[in-house]
Amino acid sequence: MHRPYPRSLASSIMSAVNMTKARIHPKSAHSTSSPLPNTLPHINPITGPPMDLYEDGYSDPVYQAKARILNHAIQDIGMGRYQWYLFVVTGFGWFADSVWPLLSGLILTPVVNEFHFNGPFLSLASNIGLLVGAVFWGLGCDIWGRRWSFNATLFIAGIFGLVSGGAPSFVALASLIAMVGVGVGGNLPVDSAVFLDFVPGSHQYLLTILSIWWCLGQLLSSLIAWPLIANYSCASASHCTRSDNMGWRYLLFTLGGITLSLWAVRFFIFTLLESPRFLSGIGRDADAIEVIHKLAKFNGKTSSLTLEELEAPDRAMPGKRSSSGERRNIISKNSKYDTGHIKALFATPKMAWSTSLLIAMWGLIGLASTLYNNFLPYLLSSRGAVFGDGSLYITYRNQVILSVIGVPAALLAGWAVELPYIGRKGTLAIASGLTGAFLFATTTARTSNQLLGWNCGYVFFSNIMYGVLYAISPEIFPAKDRGTGNGLTSTASRVFGVLAPVIALYANLATAAPVYIAGALVIFAGNLALLLPYEPRGKVSI
Repeated sequence: MHRPYPRSLASSIMSAVNMTKARIHPKSAHSTSSPLPNTLPHINPITGPPMDLYEDGYSDPVYQAKARILNHAIQDIGMGRYQWYLFVVTGFGWFADSVWPLLSGLILTPVVNEFHFNGPFLSLASNIGLLVGAVFWGLGCDIWGRRWSFNATLFIAGIFGLVSGGAPSFVALASLIAMVGVGVGGNLPVDSAVFLDFVPGSHQYLLTILSIWWCLGQLLSSLIAWPLIANYSCASASHCTRSDNMGWRYLLFTLGGITLSLWAVRFFIFTLLESPRFLSGIGRDADAIEVIHKLAKFNGKTSSLTLEELEAPDRAMPGKRSSSGERRNIISKNSKYDTGHIKALFATPKMAWSTSLLIAMWGLIGLASTLYNNFLPYLLSSRGAVFGDGSLYITYRNQVILSVIGVPAALLAGWAVELPYIGRKGTLAIASGLTGAFLFATTTARTSNQLLGWNCGYVFFSNIMYGVLYAISPEIFPAKDRGTGNGLTSTASRVFGVLAPVIALYANLATAAPVYIAGALVIFAGNLALLLPYEPRGKVSI
């Protein structure tokens, strides 16, 4: 079992940290930063000064010490223009992750009418692509860095999304949607790591609020789908030709174009800096220092952090440098993936327990949500038909209503995760429990409006649940292995997401069985959150 490094060494390392605390100062004479050298600005009024999430010891003490130095430098620079721009461009990843997985449900009815196939196969193709993307981009961004993955994922999703609108057959459509998933699958693992690498510890709660982009993606795609599919779709599967069923194609063309536009903003307008903690983790301390200075300059400040200060932990603990700290170029002959990144997430019993719980939670929620969400428009339509109001217009009107509900949920989640005694774990557990409860309640609906009402409650609390889940995982994983950790959790979600359509192929979706399964899984996953050994509230990720 790992033991924390000796107190004497820790003291010498923290002295290097303290050297940096008074050396970062704003250019402006009107700065509100405290003149006291050991006082951190931008302290969260609720949680107080942030502390290291791994303050009781970490398996790589040299990396931990360097991460603390960089964290203090970023904290002293504060929340500025760069981080707010980053909030927007990383939000594009949440947007895409919402739009494209939801798409298989939005276009399901008209596509089935035109191509005459078993509906769940489209969701299966999408989830296979998402699975490949989560593995490739999540694990890969710990090898070649964040910038390559950050710019490539949206481009792939946009190009193949645009082309899929012209698919001549179901096989072609499924193949193209799977390729869209390869791009989209990497968005959350990479983008959450990117944002957390630059946001000050006092503002980490913004990672939870980033889920508002997920809600906006739901809303926009539903608003676009409503008139297009309702007005340009076949009424039934009989005599359904391409010319009479262009609505879903128009939707794909539109969303593909929007995704490409978001990629263009990322690539041509915003310049992403490489993660300083990632650079330090691969032995490129000088480059990490350069990034800190660029960040400070962009925010209108200056930083006096030096290479000597960042290398102090190497001198304090000779021989304790981890293999990940060996200098290499981002793309080089030794830029290959090995199991070291995975082993690092299980380096101590506490970390192993935490990583295992996160993977289990993502898998269970991934199965439950995919089983229910991908077939929600179908469920509303089929049950609405029983009530006599199952038209496409009403179905997509309801989808828009459900999408609007998620926006305030994201803001509430950002507030709740900072509450004392509740934090991330408590918010996740409560939101998961209420999400499951509302799923169970939908089985009692006897009118279409009752069903819509219960689903409003489900969507509200599930958006809180997802907002916290998407944030707590990257907050717990160390930056040098964060892409791998995010990749593992996303992979678990996508693996079980692949199983959901398979279950749907053999289940009767006209019954409440999928709802009971989904509700039970979500509630169980919420209870697992309470067992997590780390609570990121009031702590700084390393």
